[in-house]
Amino acid sequence: MVEKRTQPLARDAMAYVLAGGRGSRLKELTDRRAKPAVYFGGKARIIDFALSNALNSGIRRIGVATQYKAHSLIRHLQRGWNFFRPERNESFDILPASQRVSETQWYEGTADAVYQNIDIIEDHGVEYMVILAGDHVYKMDYELMLQQHVDSGADVTVGCLEVPRMEATGFGVMHVDNADRIIAFVEKPADPPGIPGNPDMALASMGIYVFHTKFLMDMLRRDAADPKSSRDFGKDIIPYIVEHGKAVAHRFTHSCVRSDFEREAYWRDVGTIDAYWQANIDLTHITPELDIYDSTWPIWTFSEIKPPAKFVHDDEDRRGSATSSLVSGDCIISGAALNRSLLFTGVRVNSYSRLENAVVLPDVTIGRHSILRNVVIDSRVVIPEGLVVGDDPELDAKRFRRTESGVCLITQTMIDKLGM
Repeated sequence: MVEKRTQPLARDAMAYVLAGGRGSRLKELTDRRAKPAVYFGGKARIIDFALSNALNSGIRRIGVATQYKAHSLIRHLQRGWNFFRPERNESFDILPASQRVSETQWYEGTADAVYQNIDIIEDHGVEYMVILAGDHVYKMDYELMLQQHVDSGADVTVGCLEVPRMEATGFGVMHVDNADRIIAFVEKPADPPGIPGNPDMALASMGIYVFHTKFLMDMLRRDAADPKSSRDFGKDIIPYIVEHGKAVAHRFTHSCVRSDFEREAYWRDVGTIDAYWQANIDLTHITPELDIYDSTWPIWTFSEIKPPAKFVHDDEDRRGSATSSLVSGDCIISGAALNRSLLFTGVRVNSYSRLENAVVLPDVTIGRHSILRNVVIDSRVVIPEGLVVGDDPELDAKRFRRTESGVCLITQTMIDKLGM
C-alpha cells in the first residue's frame, strides 16, 4: 500500500544554490561581482530567479554557496533574503568558501561546494536536496520535479531542456531511453544524441539535480575520496550515477511556470553581453516571452525604498518621454527621450539626450546631448555630455567593449580613458 503524502515534498527539501561562478563571458560586468549578482530586469539580480523559484515552490530551507568576488552578492542576499524565520522551520544560509575542510582548500568544483558543507546540510535533517545553478533566468516549480523524483524511484533526477540537437554541443547532453531514464551523459558532444521519437531535438542539462539527501551525502564522500575526481556534478557525480545507479531526466516543459501571456517555456543563460542585453531588451516588448508581472509567481528581490520615476519638461525638443521602455524607481528623465530601453533604479538622464535599445544599470548619470544606442551601461557610470555611441562601429570598438552584433558595454574605466 502506497503511503499517502500529507504535505508537499518541498517542505522536506533544501534548495542549495551554486552561486560562485565568475561568468567571464560577461567581461567587465563581472569584474566586481559574480555572475549570479549581475543585475537583471530593472530591479532584480540573476540569482533571484533560482531563489524565487525555490520559495514559490514551497521550499523553506535554502543554502547559497558563494566564492568569486562575492561581496555584492552576499550584501544583496543579506538585504533581500533575510526574512526566513527559524521558529517556522525556515533557514537561509550563506556559505562562502571558508576552508572548513582544509586550511588551504577553496571550493574546487560544484560537488565540492556542497561536500564542504555536509555538516550544515545534515543538521537541517531534510529528506531531499535540490541542487541549483544560480546564474540562469527562468520560472520553474521544483515541487513537480521532486514528485517525479520520488515516483520514479530515481537516485538522481536531472532537469533538462529540449533544444535543437545541433545547438546542444555546448551543453552536457542526456542520452535517454523511452522512459527518460538516462543511459549516457555526454559533455559538450560534437554529435549530440537525439531524443527517442524526436531525433532532431536533444536533452541538455540545466544544472538542476534532485537527490535523496542521504544518497547525495554518500556520493559526495565517495567522490571526495577519489583523487582522480574533478569534484564536479556534471563531470563526476552524474556520470557515476548513470553508470552505477538510476538517473532520470526531468523535462523543463513539465514544470516551467507560465502566465497566460507566456507562450513558450522560458529559460535563458544570460552569460554573454549579447544574451544579457537581448534578454533585458526583450522585456520591453508589448508581450515579452518572460512575464515578470505575474503576481502568482513573483520574483522576490531586495526592494529599495525609493521615490517614483519622474519625467519632466515638455518643450518640443526637450520632452521627458519613454516608449516601449521599463523605468525603475528613483529615475529622473529630464527632457530626454527613451525608446525600447530598460533603466534600473536611480538613473538620471539629462536634457536633449536620446536612448534606444539601452540597458542602464543602477545609479548611472547620462549627460546632456548624449545619443546612446544598443548599449549596456554598468552601474554608477557618469556619461559625459555629448557622447554618441551606436553610430560609428569602428570608433565604438576602440573606446568600448563592442560585440560582433554591435552591442557596446560601457564602464566607468572606459569613460575615464576618453578624457572628456
